[in-house]
Amino acid sequence: MRPHHRLSGVSAAGIVCVVAGTLLGATANPAVADVSCASPAWKAQFYANTAFSGTPKLTTCDTAVSENYGTGDPAGVTLPRDNFAVRWSVVRDFGSGGPFTFSAASQDGIRVYLDGVRKIDLWRNVSSTQTKNVNLTVPAGKHTLRVDFVAWTGSANVKFSYAPRSTAAVDKVRPLAPTAVTGRLDHATAKAVVSWARNKEMDLAGYRVYRRESGKTVWSHVGTTTGASLANLPPEAGRTYYYEVRAYDKAGNTSAGSADVPVTSVAVAPPAGLAAQGLDAGNKLTWKAVPGAVKYSVEWRATDGSVRSLGVTTTTGYTDTAAPRSEERTYLVRSVDGAGRYSGYAGVEASRPVAAPHEVTARADAHRVALTWKVNSATGGAYYGYHVYRSTSLPVDTTGEPVRCDARSTTLADGRKQYSCTDTTTAAETTYHYVVKGYDNGLRESAASGTASVTTLVSDRDLTPPAAVSGVTAEATEYGITLDWNANTESDLARYVVYVGTVLRGDDGETVCSGAEYAYLNTSTTHYLYSAKPNGGEHCFWIDAVDTSGNSNYRWTKTADARIVTALDLTPTVPTPPGSPLSLNAQTGAQGAVELSWNAVEGATGYRVYRWDRAAGRYEPLTGADAQASTSYTDTTAASGTTHYYWVTAVLADGTESAPGADWVPMPPTAG
Repeated sequence: MRPHHRLSGVSAAGIVCVVAGTLLGATANPAVADVSCASPAWKAQFYANTAFSGTPKLTTCDTAVSENYGTGDPAGVTLPRDNFAVRWSVVRDFGSGGPFTFSAASQDGIRVYLDGVRKIDLWRNVSSTQTKNVNLTVPAGKHTLRVDFVAWTGSANVKFSYAPRSTAAVDKVRPLAPTAVTGRLDHATAKAVVSWARNKEMDLAGYRVYRRESGKTVWSHVGTTTGASLANLPPEAGRTYYYEVRAYDKAGNTSAGSADVPVTSVAVAPPAGLAAQGLDAGNKLTWKAVPGAVKYSVEWRATDGSVRSLGVTTTTGYTDTAAPRSEERTYLVRSVDGAGRYSGYAGVEASRPVAAPHEVTARADAHRVALTWKVNSATGGAYYGYHVYRSTSLPVDTTGEPVRCDARSTTLADGRKQYSCTDTTTAAETTYHYVVKGYDNGLRESAASGTASVTTLVSDRDLTPPAAVSGVTAEATEYGITLDWNANTESDLARYVVYVGTVLRGDDGETVCSGAEYAYLNTSTTHYLYSAKPNGGEHCFWIDAVDTSGNSNYRWTKTADARIVTALDLTPTVPTPPGSPLSLNAQTGAQGAVELSWNAVEGATGYRVYRWDRAAGRYEPLTGADAQASTSYTDTTAASGTTHYYWVTAVLADGTESAPGADWVPMPPTAG
């Protein structure tokens, strides 16, 4: 028995053929229906005779005609050891055709046909392999190749190949012009994308793409590729360009140009419908989508006339959360296409309203309610006045008329202003809810403050207040100001109220502490820590005792029994530079750690954390030389019993650091 060299029924590339809807394996039954093989794969038919007569014993697909049967029959099909035949055939598109070499080698007989015309004839029973090469010209288009092989007796092998002759001296046939050429504009890149069907020439080397402007005749070469598409950026937006493709072969022959396809580039327009709203959260800009734009650049014009960038967005809106309140800003928005080209500007103006008042408090007796609130004019905007709204249910309705409540102001030590007013239109034994809104000189209101609720007292209630709190001491520490006092002994004592105020000194030398409620404490508490920033500021405190009927010694007047304390000054000697893009928040965390968090900065590659070292007189890095990617950090090494100051900087792509965001946090001594 001859040794089986390889399975003829399956090609080297693993091609599987379909016969009558069934997959053929090596042990399939003889084919009945025809087999379809995808060009350039060969259809191979095996016959148990040398006349190619009758039904083939097997029909399958082969990637190449290259077999060595030795002295046996082909594997995977039942054939005699001698006197069998194999026929290979393929129909393929040769494109423009041209000069080819047909190469045959066999033992025993082989015949090669092109469109039924015999080109090689080695049809004899031989004892060694015979070979023959034939040079010929294959016409353009589709042609049928057929290889007939007969094994008579003895060893059997067969091999056939065909290849283009691609030297410039021989090949003078140029490829066909590419077909199915299309062109489109890719808005994401602003490039023209030209695509085409691949040529069929076997000696093809690649494609060259050309461009001309509409109305002109001169073509410019814009790219070369071996693929079937090419992207090209038109030199100017808003114009129409024509593209054509030319194929070239290994001999240097170039095809005629393909059909021309037009692509019109888009010149992005400034955003239309640009509008702005001054909201509490910031100035909100909106506009309509612009055809061809992939993003938008948002900028604003400073008072010196310079234009400064706020950033880019891929949406049709942007909110400037850093806009100062009560300051009218001019915003400029430009469209940007996929190539980074900018449109002209669209402009709009907006002004952010004043900030909502904060720390609203309410105190009541049977006939009136005293209100206080605070604002920071440095950051809250230009306040023109305040509206106080009241209701007996929640939420407080702010659409009606405000309560008549004439406000008076006091400037606090930290620069903020505290306002107070008295609502004298209340009824006894009624619960009221209050919110306060600031407004500017255009009567545009802020957002509502937090709600302060209070219940007025019974008219015939107990009017005897508890004794004044005695033994009040106040001490400035590195972590704040500690307050201590003697316990009251009244049986109807309800709470202690800590008041924090501002020291006011009149021209007559009188010293008054003007302040507001700061903390409510239960009756078992005689100690309080006020976390004042240790910046050398002056503070005043007093403690009030309140009974269950609401009686106290405060009576809406400023107490003379206040403790005035000057905070320690631990302010770093290195000032914090202005203009940081970071907003840092520092607070005490679990187990004596400090939790830091901050906003992400666009374009930052990381962040560095620093802590003030009082002994060294500088901010020392906590994160080392390498920047961290996270926008939070836990400082587990912060000592207790003092106040810590922190910086966080954003590390930019060029390695520089932004101005630092800064914050501070007091760390009282740990218990035990």
